[in-house]
Amino acid sequence: MLDKNIKLLCNIAEVSKSGYYQWLKSTDQTPKDYDDYLLIKEIFEAGKSKYGWRQIRMNLERKKKIVMNHKKIIRIMKKYNLAAKIRRKNPYKAIMKKTAEHRMFENKLDRNFLQLIPRKVFCTDITYLFYNNRVAYLSVVKDIASGEIMAWHASQHITMELVLGTISQMKRYEDALIHSDQGFHYTNPEYISEVKESGMIQSMSRKGNCIDNAPIESFFGHLKDDVDYKVCKTFEEIRLLVENYIQYYNHGRSQWDKNKMTPVEYRDHLLALIA
Repeated sequence: MLDKNIKLLCNIAEVSKSGYYQWLKSTDQTPKDYDDYLLIKEIFEAGKSKYGWRQIRMNLERKKKIVMNHKKIIRIMKKYNLAAKIRRKNPYKAIMKKTAEHRMFENKLDRNFLQLIPRKVFCTDITYLFYNNRVAYLSVVKDIASGEIMAWHASQHITMELVLGTISQMKRYEDALIHSDQGFHYTNPEYISEVKESGMIQSMSRKGNCIDNAPIESFFGHLKDDVDYKVCKTFEEIRLLVENYIQYYNHGRSQWDKNKMTPVEYRDHLLALIA
């Protein structure tokens, strides 16, 4: 009866009985490498499925006293799908490593905005100027005592060149304080090095506290109120507007809290008092 059923199934499958029995014989045989596979699997699972061929080969020698060719181990692992779990890089660790050289500094200014000696305490920051569906970036250094704009640099790109191009305009002010926020540019090793070269000491606002840098924010507010920069069509136009305004701000714009003097006049007034 069984033979008849096998014959019927072979006819349906369109295979010969001899072919069927040959296939059945081959499936009953244990693969030649099966014992080696079991050894490799044991080591592999002991390693929590994280071992590659090197660890497996070393453990076979050390624990089983078996020397196995690495090509054979690789072949068997592929054949039986023993794929090691690859440890993926942690993106947050990569970010931390990238910013590891960046440094924060103590808030040495501590909102002490009443300064009476010019060119001893500066503040700096970056602002955005939107025009013609584009944006210009302006970096400025301001003397807190006199209100004078000491250095500035405008750019179409917010790269390190923006702040480096500003700080490079500063003369050597030994032991002067320069205050900023904790932005990427100001914690960057390049900027830190440039400040150190100029002889200045860094101070930083507390995180997310713009009031700690109020004098520079005040200047940006006046600039945006007084200058119609949004009508500019090109970057050169906006750069020229900024240049003219800073010239006017330093030499022509009287300030109530500076004895109704311009920043340059008030600077000279303070210098005369301490002479």
